[in-house]
Amino acid sequence: MPYTQADIDKLKAIRASGAKSITFSDGRRVEYHSPAELDGAIAAAEAELSGSTAGRSTFASFRSD
Repeated sequence: MPYTQADIDKLKAIRASGAKSITFSDGRRVEYHSPAELDGAIAAAEAELSGSTAGRSTFASFRSD
């Protein structure tokens, strides 16, 4: 789901108020179980909106000595 700035503003508002659930602009309702989970959602939404994750991949590298 693409996030909007309004969604991010709502996420920050519920974080500040201590609430645990949100209804996004697309009608989807989500309940967060901890402040850390909510903080992660805010960070992910901001990253998506800013495009900072475009073209990036994460991978693991292992070495045997």
